[in-house]
Amino acid sequence: MNLDRFPRVDLGGHPTPLHPAPRLGEALGLPNLLLKRDDVHPLGVGGNKLRKLEFLLGAAIEAGVDTVITFGALQTNHGRQTAAACAKLGLRCELVLTAKVPRDGDAYERSGNVLLDHLFGANVHVCRDGEETGGTYDRLITEAAAEGRKVATFPVGGSDAVGALGYVAAAHEIAGQLADRGITKARLVVPHASGGTSAGLLAGTAKLDWLTLDVACVSHPVDEALDNLADLTTAVSVLLGIEPPSLEGLRIDDRAIGPGYGLPTPGTWDAVRLFGRTEGIALDPVYTGKVAAMLVDWAAEGHFAAEEHVVFLHTGGLPGLYGYAPEFTGTVGG
Repeated sequence: MNLDRFPRVDLGGHPTPLHPAPRLGEALGLPNLLLKRDDVHPLGVGGNKLRKLEFLLGAAIEAGVDTVITFGALQTNHGRQTAAACAKLGLRCELVLTAKVPRDGDAYERSGNVLLDHLFGANVHVCRDGEETGGTYDRLITEAAAEGRKVATFPVGGSDAVGALGYVAAAHEIAGQLADRGITKARLVVPHASGGTSAGLLAGTAKLDWLTLDVACVSHPVDEALDNLADLTTAVSVLLGIEPPSLEGLRIDDRAIGPGYGLPTPGTWDAVRLFGRTEGIALDPVYTGKVAAMLVDWAAEGHFAAEEHVVFLHTGGLPGLYGYAPEFTGTVGG
């Protein structure tokens, strides 16, 4: 799978570290647990969207774009990383954010990712609902046209066929790092939200039968997630010129979603605390905390063989902790 034919910008920071987590592994009964640290990228406080943005922005710049518009919830990690990447590349960034998570208060509305969006120079448009989001987008497109600016629109999470190429590349990176350690069989524990990360990894590991995925849903139930994965893996496979991978037998679980997207469960906070107190690693309560809660459940249920190599993909999200400050404070006892 040669990705050199696709336009790409270098945002730095790759490869990200892959390292053992012995104390966490001991707590979970997983002696061969490793962490893939996509949270430690040096740009914009890190995170998985930066891999997608390398290809999305590469295509945009090749097309002569000077303005990027994208979408998300109020505390979107994708929005924050897009703002940081646009700042680095000198592009105008318009974030159209929808208050779709039923939360309010200063911590959620003004802290965390929201502050960083402004720090990185994005124009932030907060909308009440989908109708206002659509109207705001139409207005921004009209204004850009009137001012002679050329716009690229990125989907929620950067999750389309082009964005998914970032995790096709990541699959090869992870496979190489495991091979360097002499590991010939492993499972990747990954999230599913907008789908670009898991779809890219599925396409990227399609011919690697020794590297398989376990998918934890953090926003959509399994049936919706599978439909989304099928669409995205097909789209990125067409782009790559390969046969779309089968989803048959894929382990995918939605128990960690709890009451809904952006609404952490007690198990989420337990997992956040466990990672922090065994490995000194921060998770967020929207994505990685829920995936970690699923990892804890899977380990307790015996889904992994005793000596199996398990890789937890840490997709970032640290600023989101501060958007949930009241619960975060209760979790750490501050």
